[in-house]
Amino acid sequence: MKLQAMKKRTLGLLAVIIPLLVIFIYVGLRSGPLAPVAVTLAKVDARQISPDLFGIGTVEARYTYKIGPTFAGRIKTIHVQVNDFVKAGQILGEMEPVDLEERIRSQEAILQRTQSTLKEAEARQAFAQSQTQRYEQLMKARSVSEESLAVRRQELQITNAALDAAHDELKRVKADLDVLKAQKSNLRLIAPVDGIVIERAADPGTTMVAGQSVIELIDPESLWVDVRFDQINASRLKAGLPAQIALRSREGKTVSGKVLRTEPKADSITEELLAKVVFDSLPEPLPPLGELAEVTVSLPALPATPSIPNSAIKHEGEKLGVWKVVDDKLIFTAIKLGASDLDGFVQVLEGLGNGDEIINYSEKVLTSQSRIHVVEQIPGLSK
Repeated sequence: MKLQAMKKRTLGLLAVIIPLLVIFIYVGLRSGPLAPVAVTLAKVDARQISPDLFGIGTVEARYTYKIGPTFAGRIKTIHVQVNDFVKAGQILGEMEPVDLEERIRSQEAILQRTQSTLKEAEARQAFAQSQTQRYEQLMKARSVSEESLAVRRQELQITNAALDAAHDELKRVKADLDVLKAQKSNLRLIAPVDGIVIERAADPGTTMVAGQSVIELIDPESLWVDVRFDQINASRLKAGLPAQIALRSREGKTVSGKVLRTEPKADSITEELLAKVVFDSLPEPLPPLGELAEVTVSLPALPATPSIPNSAIKHEGEKLGVWKVVDDKLIFTAIKLGASDLDGFVQVLEGLGNGDEIINYSEKVLTSQSRIHVVEQIPGLSK
């Protein structure tokens, strides 16, 4: 009786335990550590990669004009403010000369003295010439000695040299006077081109020296971006390539442009290549000089080669590769990569061929022993 009771209890326990064990194994295989990992697949396809080159630069003006006096003086008036648009020939301000009238009068007095000196030199030269001619006639009649004629000829050479010097001095004094008179008639600060005022360096009443800038203009049509690119990736950069310019002040918006030129001199310290990128059409409002800009240049498309999504690339130890699916098994395959584009694709130079299936996204970290379950999309990972 006791034996039968024990058998009944054992059978009852097994009837409970076995279903629980089956359920546990089922749950473990479906959602536990032994459950298959959800993955999405990608197929290696031949694709033309159009690599994009990214650089950082600042907005600059190709042409700037610094306008100031050609002589020392005080600013009398300024008619423009920063950000004003001006036309070529427009009067921007006027200068008030410092002691210019006194300098002109002084130079006129010097001119008069120089003219008097010239007249005296002409009289001495004329007398010396007549004396020389007279002694030459007397010499023919043997009335004077050769020494006396030589003295007269030497005196003529001296007076000729003095006359030439007086003529040169007169020219110099007249030129100086003309410069002063030109300064008197050149008191206006005039815009040489159409442009925008970006700096007003002084106010009325300020004394300026010759050549000192009072107003600075830029030609808005000459705005460009001075860009720096990594030398390693910029070997195919050249003039004429299209570019997209993202100004920092206009988040989310880009302006089209193109590479105007690459500079013949690179930055040896930062290992960057320098280039100038111009706008296809000027943005409105105009960006300020010095504003940072992110520039993306579209390089020419490369020949079609096996390509994969960047998201499929994994690191296993020191190896770079992908999980390749072969007969429902996972094999980590090392690869050598080439150029990439902004669409998220990269060239595979070695390790894969067209048509190979690889893991693109996985729900968990994979191993060669992982069981996988292929899905169309993994929430939060794949698109």
